[in-house]
Amino acid sequence: MKDLVIIGSGPAGLSAAVYAYRGMLDVTVVEKQPFSGGQIVNTEQVDNYLGLCGINGFDMGMKFREHVDSFNVPFTEGEVIGIEQLADKKGFKLTLDDNDTIETKTVLIATGASHKKLGIEGENKFAGAGVSYCATCDGAFFKNKEVALVGGGDVALEDALYLSKICKKVYLIHRREGLRGAKVLQEKMKKTENIEFLPFYEIESINGENVVESLTIVNNKTKEKKELSVSGLFVAIGMEPHTDFAKGIVAMDDAGYIKASEDGITDTPGIFVAGDVRTKNLRQVVTAVSDGANGVYSILSYMEKEEI
Repeated sequence: MKDLVIIGSGPAGLSAAVYAYRGMLDVTVVEKQPFSGGQIVNTEQVDNYLGLCGINGFDMGMKFREHVDSFNVPFTEGEVIGIEQLADKKGFKLTLDDNDTIETKTVLIATGASHKKLGIEGENKFAGAGVSYCATCDGAFFKNKEVALVGGGDVALEDALYLSKICKKVYLIHRREGLRGAKVLQEKMKKTENIEFLPFYEIESINGENVVESLTIVNNKTKEKKELSVSGLFVAIGMEPHTDFAKGIVAMDDAGYIKASEDGITDTPGIFVAGDVRTKNLRQVVTAVSDGANGVYSILSYMEKEEI
Protein backbone atom coordinates (compact mmCIF):
# COMPACT_ATOMS: atom_id res chain seq x y z
CA MET A 1 0.00 0.00 0.00
CA LYS A 2 1.26 3.45 -0.97
CA ASP A 3 1.39 6.36 1.45
CA LEU A 4 0.10 8.70 -1.24
CA VAL A 5 -1.15 8.58 -4.81
CA ILE A 6 -1.16 11.87 -6.69
CA ILE A 7 -3.67 11.92 -9.55
CA GLY A 8 -2.44 14.27 -12.26
CA SER A 9 0.97 15.70 -13.14
CA GLY A 10 0.35 19.31 -13.97
CA PRO A 11 2.10 21.99 -11.89
CA ALA A 12 0.05 21.12 -8.77
CA GLY A 13 0.70 17.39 -9.00
CA LEU A 14 4.40 17.78 -9.77
CA SER A 15 4.87 20.27 -6.94
CA ALA A 16 3.14 17.81 -4.60
CA ALA A 17 5.46 15.05 -5.81
CA VAL A 18 8.52 17.10 -4.84
CA TYR A 19 7.14 17.80 -1.37
CA ALA A 20 6.04 14.17 -0.94
CA TYR A 21 9.58 13.01 -1.74
CA ARG A 22 11.01 15.51 0.74
CA GLY A 23 8.48 14.24 3.29
CA MET A 24 9.79 10.70 2.71
CA LEU A 25 6.41 9.39 1.59
CA ASP A 26 6.02 6.28 -0.54
CA VAL A 27 4.32 8.08 -3.42
CA THR A 28 3.36 7.45 -7.02
CA VAL A 29 1.91 9.83 -9.60
CA VAL A 30 -0.84 8.67 -11.96
CA GLU A 31 -1.05 10.55 -15.26
CA LYS A 32 -3.36 9.75 -18.18
CA GLN A 33 -1.35 11.75 -20.74
CA PRO A 34 2.00 10.57 -22.15
CA PHE A 35 3.59 13.77 -20.83
CA SER A 36 3.37 16.03 -17.78
CA GLY A 37 2.64 19.73 -17.42
CA GLY A 38 -1.13 20.00 -17.75
CA GLN A 39 -2.62 22.99 -19.57
CA ILE A 40 0.61 24.94 -19.45
CA VAL A 41 2.20 22.85 -22.21
CA ASN A 42 -0.19 24.47 -24.71
CA THR A 43 0.92 28.01 -23.79
CA GLU A 44 3.35 29.61 -26.22
CA GLN A 45 4.92 31.93 -23.66
CA VAL A 46 4.67 32.28 -19.87
CA ASP A 47 5.44 35.77 -18.64
CA ASN A 48 4.17 35.73 -15.05
CA TYR A 49 6.04 32.93 -13.25
CA LEU A 50 8.79 34.30 -11.04
CA GLY A 51 12.29 33.63 -12.35
CA LEU A 52 11.19 32.02 -15.63
CA CYS A 53 9.95 35.06 -17.55
CA GLY A 54 9.25 34.37 -21.22
CA ILE A 55 9.64 30.60 -21.03
CA ASN A 56 7.72 28.43 -23.47
CA GLY A 57 4.90 26.59 -21.69
CA PHE A 58 6.00 23.17 -22.94
CA ASP A 59 9.56 23.84 -21.74
CA MET A 60 8.22 24.89 -18.33
CA GLY A 61 6.25 21.67 -18.03
CA MET A 62 9.34 19.65 -18.95
CA LYS A 63 11.44 21.52 -16.36
CA PHE A 64 8.89 20.72 -13.69
CA ARG A 65 8.88 17.04 -14.70
CA GLU A 66 12.69 16.88 -14.80
CA HIS A 67 12.79 18.19 -11.23
CA VAL A 68 10.51 15.38 -10.08
CA ASP A 69 12.37 12.77 -12.14
CA SER A 70 15.63 13.76 -10.45
CA PHE A 71 14.14 12.28 -7.25
CA ASN A 72 13.12 9.05 -9.03
CA VAL A 73 9.48 9.50 -8.07
CA PRO A 74 7.56 6.68 -9.83
CA PHE A 75 4.87 7.46 -12.40
CA THR A 76 2.02 5.26 -13.58
CA GLU A 77 0.45 5.96 -16.97
CA GLY A 78 -3.30 5.57 -16.85
CA GLU A 79 -6.57 7.26 -16.02
CA VAL A 80 -8.22 6.89 -12.64
CA ILE A 81 -11.87 6.02 -13.25
CA GLY A 82 -12.94 5.28 -9.68
CA ILE A 83 -12.08 5.71 -6.01
CA GLU A 84 -13.49 3.62 -3.19
CA GLN A 85 -12.74 3.53 0.50
CA LEU A 86 -11.29 0.31 1.91
CA ALA A 87 -13.44 -1.69 4.31
CA ASP A 88 -11.34 -0.72 7.32
CA LYS A 89 -11.57 2.96 6.27
CA LYS A 90 -7.79 3.24 6.51
CA GLY A 91 -7.14 3.84 2.87
CA PHE A 92 -8.51 3.81 -0.66
CA LYS A 93 -8.51 1.65 -3.76
CA LEU A 94 -8.08 3.44 -7.07
CA THR A 95 -9.27 1.75 -10.25
CA LEU A 96 -7.53 2.65 -13.52
CA ASP A 97 -8.92 2.47 -17.03
CA ASP A 98 -7.01 -0.75 -17.71
CA ASN A 99 -8.64 -2.33 -14.62
CA ASP A 100 -5.42 -2.19 -12.60
CA THR A 101 -5.87 -1.06 -9.00
CA ILE A 102 -3.68 0.82 -6.54
CA GLU A 103 -4.21 0.88 -2.78
CA THR A 104 -3.08 3.94 -0.87
CA LYS A 105 -3.41 5.54 2.53
CA THR A 106 -4.09 9.01 1.09
CA VAL A 107 -5.03 10.56 -2.25
CA LEU A 108 -4.23 13.97 -3.72
CA ILE A 109 -6.47 14.92 -6.64
CA ALA A 110 -4.67 17.29 -9.00
CA THR A 111 -6.48 16.58 -12.27
CA GLY A 112 -6.98 20.22 -13.23
CA ALA A 113 -9.64 21.81 -15.39
CA SER A 114 -9.98 22.61 -19.07
CA HIS A 115 -11.20 25.80 -20.67
CA LYS A 116 -14.38 25.30 -22.66
CA LYS A 117 -13.75 25.80 -26.35
CA LEU A 118 -15.83 27.40 -29.07
CA GLY A 119 -15.29 24.51 -31.48
CA ILE A 120 -14.87 26.78 -34.51
CA GLU A 121 -12.54 26.95 -37.49
CA GLY A 122 -9.10 28.26 -36.59
CA GLU A 123 -9.42 27.83 -32.82
CA ASN A 124 -6.95 24.98 -32.50
CA LYS A 125 -4.66 26.37 -35.22
CA PHE A 126 -4.19 29.70 -33.43
CA ALA A 127 -4.15 28.46 -29.82
CA GLY A 128 -1.15 30.23 -28.32
CA ALA A 129 -0.79 32.33 -31.47
CA GLY A 130 -3.50 34.87 -30.78
CA VAL A 131 -6.19 32.69 -29.20
CA SER A 132 -6.01 32.71 -25.41
CA TYR A 133 -8.16 31.38 -22.58
CA CYS A 134 -6.54 33.52 -19.87
CA ALA A 135 -6.62 37.32 -20.06
CA THR A 136 -4.50 37.81 -16.95
CA CYS A 137 -1.89 35.42 -18.34
CA ASP A 138 -1.64 36.77 -21.88
CA GLY A 139 -3.16 40.25 -21.92
CA ALA A 140 0.22 41.97 -21.71
CA PHE A 141 1.22 40.51 -25.09
CA PHE A 142 -1.50 42.60 -26.74
CA LYS A 143 -0.57 46.02 -25.40
CA ASN A 144 -2.05 48.80 -27.55
CA LYS A 145 -3.62 46.29 -29.94
CA GLU A 146 -7.23 45.56 -30.82
CA VAL A 147 -8.62 42.30 -29.45
CA ALA A 148 -11.93 40.49 -29.09
CA LEU A 149 -13.34 38.59 -26.15
CA VAL A 150 -16.24 36.14 -26.21
CA GLY A 151 -18.44 35.43 -23.20
CA GLY A 152 -21.10 36.98 -21.01
CA GLY A 153 -20.46 35.99 -17.41
CA ASP A 154 -18.52 37.58 -14.57
CA VAL A 155 -15.17 36.26 -15.83
CA ALA A 156 -15.78 37.63 -19.33
CA LEU A 157 -16.71 41.07 -18.02
CA GLU A 158 -13.78 41.14 -15.59
CA ASP A 159 -11.46 40.10 -18.42
CA ALA A 160 -12.86 42.78 -20.73
CA LEU A 161 -12.29 45.47 -18.11
CA TYR A 162 -8.78 44.16 -17.45
CA LEU A 163 -7.91 44.11 -21.16
CA SER A 164 -9.34 47.61 -21.66
CA LYS A 165 -6.48 48.95 -19.52
CA ILE A 166 -3.89 47.29 -21.76
CA CYS A 167 -5.36 47.11 -25.25
CA LYS A 168 -6.32 49.85 -27.68
CA LYS A 169 -9.78 48.39 -28.13
CA VAL A 170 -11.76 45.40 -26.85
CA TYR A 171 -14.74 43.92 -28.70
CA LEU A 172 -16.99 41.98 -26.33
CA ILE A 173 -18.88 39.36 -28.35
CA HIS A 174 -21.95 37.65 -26.89
CA ARG A 175 -24.62 35.56 -28.58
CA ARG A 176 -27.41 37.26 -26.63
CA GLU A 177 -28.19 40.82 -25.63
CA GLY A 178 -28.46 39.97 -21.95
CA LEU A 179 -25.24 39.42 -20.05
CA ARG A 180 -25.02 37.00 -17.12
CA GLY A 181 -22.34 38.96 -15.30
CA ALA A 182 -22.96 41.09 -12.21
CA LYS A 183 -24.80 44.35 -12.84
CA VAL A 184 -21.96 46.37 -11.36
CA LEU A 185 -19.56 44.85 -13.90
CA GLN A 186 -22.01 45.52 -16.72
CA GLU A 187 -22.24 49.18 -15.73
CA LYS A 188 -18.45 49.49 -15.60
CA MET A 189 -18.19 47.87 -19.02
CA LYS A 190 -20.74 50.27 -20.53
CA LYS A 191 -18.80 53.26 -19.17
CA THR A 192 -15.47 52.05 -20.56
CA GLU A 193 -14.94 53.87 -23.85
CA ASN A 194 -12.65 51.36 -25.52
CA ILE A 195 -14.96 48.37 -24.96
CA GLU A 196 -17.49 47.82 -27.76
CA PHE A 197 -20.29 45.39 -26.97
CA LEU A 198 -21.46 43.22 -29.90
CA PRO A 199 -24.67 41.41 -28.84
CA PHE A 200 -26.30 38.69 -30.95
CA TYR A 201 -23.01 37.86 -32.64
CA GLU A 202 -21.25 34.51 -32.85
CA ILE A 203 -17.81 33.78 -34.23
CA GLU A 204 -17.81 31.68 -37.39
CA SER A 205 -14.04 31.48 -37.93
CA ILE A 206 -10.69 32.78 -36.74
CA ASN A 207 -8.53 33.91 -39.65
CA GLY A 208 -4.88 34.61 -40.37
CA GLU A 209 -1.63 33.17 -41.66
CA ASN A 210 0.63 32.40 -38.70
CA VAL A 211 -1.19 34.48 -36.09
CA VAL A 212 -4.72 35.79 -35.59
CA GLU A 213 -5.51 38.61 -38.00
CA SER A 214 -9.30 38.75 -38.05
CA LEU A 215 -12.57 37.09 -37.05
CA THR A 216 -15.58 36.32 -39.18
CA ILE A 217 -18.64 37.02 -37.02
CA VAL A 218 -22.32 36.40 -37.76
CA ASN A 219 -25.35 38.15 -36.31
CA ASN A 220 -27.64 35.29 -35.24
CA LYS A 221 -30.76 37.43 -35.74
CA THR A 222 -30.09 39.18 -39.07
CA LYS A 223 -27.56 36.60 -40.40
CA GLU A 224 -25.30 39.53 -41.32
CA LYS A 225 -21.62 38.57 -41.60
CA LYS A 226 -18.71 40.88 -41.06
CA GLU A 227 -14.97 40.77 -40.68
CA LEU A 228 -13.47 42.03 -37.43
CA SER A 229 -9.80 43.00 -37.64
CA VAL A 230 -8.12 41.96 -34.36
CA SER A 231 -4.76 40.67 -33.17
CA GLY A 232 -6.16 38.32 -30.56
CA LEU A 233 -9.21 36.49 -29.29
CA PHE A 234 -9.83 35.75 -25.61
CA VAL A 235 -12.31 32.97 -24.85
CA ALA A 236 -14.13 33.22 -21.51
CA ILE A 237 -17.06 30.83 -21.72
CA GLY A 238 -16.25 28.77 -18.66
CA MET A 239 -14.14 25.84 -17.52
CA GLU A 240 -14.74 22.16 -16.93
CA PRO A 241 -13.02 20.51 -13.93
CA HIS A 242 -11.88 16.92 -14.41
CA THR A 243 -13.76 15.39 -11.50
CA ASP A 244 -16.19 12.84 -12.93
CA PHE A 245 -14.30 9.96 -11.32
CA ALA A 246 -14.65 11.53 -7.86
CA LYS A 247 -18.38 12.27 -7.87
CA GLY A 248 -20.02 10.95 -4.72
CA ILE A 249 -16.63 10.63 -3.03
CA VAL A 250 -15.91 14.27 -2.14
CA ALA A 251 -18.09 17.39 -1.94
CA MET A 252 -18.17 19.57 -5.05
CA ASP A 253 -19.76 22.87 -5.97
CA ASP A 254 -22.40 23.21 -8.67
CA ALA A 255 -19.75 23.51 -11.37
CA GLY A 256 -17.98 20.31 -10.31
CA TYR A 257 -14.99 21.82 -8.50
CA ILE A 258 -13.90 19.99 -5.36
CA LYS A 259 -14.60 22.02 -2.25
CA ALA A 260 -11.46 22.85 -0.28
CA SER A 261 -9.52 25.87 0.93
CA GLU A 262 -5.78 26.45 0.52
CA ASP A 263 -4.94 23.54 2.83
CA GLY A 264 -6.43 21.15 0.26
CA ILE A 265 -8.51 19.30 2.85
CA THR A 266 -11.75 17.86 1.45
CA ASP A 267 -14.75 16.63 3.42
CA THR A 268 -13.52 13.03 3.03
CA PRO A 269 -10.68 12.24 5.46
CA GLY A 270 -7.65 11.06 3.55
CA ILE A 271 -8.54 12.72 0.25
CA PHE A 272 -6.94 16.05 -0.60
CA VAL A 273 -7.05 18.34 -3.62
CA ALA A 274 -4.70 20.80 -5.31
CA GLY A 275 -4.62 23.09 -8.32
CA ASP A 276 -7.28 24.22 -10.77
CA VAL A 277 -9.63 21.39 -9.79
CA ARG A 278 -10.41 22.90 -6.38
CA THR A 279 -12.65 25.84 -5.50
CA LYS A 280 -10.50 29.00 -5.71
CA ASN A 281 -10.39 32.49 -7.16
CA LEU A 282 -7.15 32.44 -9.17
CA ARG A 283 -6.21 29.51 -11.38
CA GLN A 284 -2.64 29.98 -12.54
CA VAL A 285 0.65 28.07 -12.41
CA VAL A 286 1.87 29.89 -9.33
CA THR A 287 -1.24 29.05 -7.31
CA ALA A 288 -1.20 25.44 -8.52
CA VAL A 289 2.39 24.98 -7.36
CA SER A 290 1.48 26.49 -4.01
CA ASP A 291 -1.52 24.17 -3.71
CA GLY A 292 0.70 21.13 -4.27
CA ALA A 293 2.96 22.13 -1.38
CA ASN A 294 0.04 22.96 0.91
CA GLY A 295 -1.71 19.71 0.08
CA VAL A 296 1.27 17.55 1.03
CA TYR A 297 1.78 19.53 4.24
CA SER A 298 -1.83 18.71 5.14
CA ILE A 299 -1.29 15.05 4.21
CA LEU A 300 1.76 14.76 6.45
CA SER A 301 -0.17 16.33 9.34
CA TYR A 302 -3.12 13.99 8.71
CA MET A 303 -0.93 10.86 8.65
CA GLU A 304 0.83 11.88 11.84
CA LYS A 305 -2.45 12.61 13.59
CA GLU A 306 -4.11 9.38 12.44
CA GLU A 307 -0.91 7.37 12.95
CA ILE A 308 -1.14 5.71 9.56
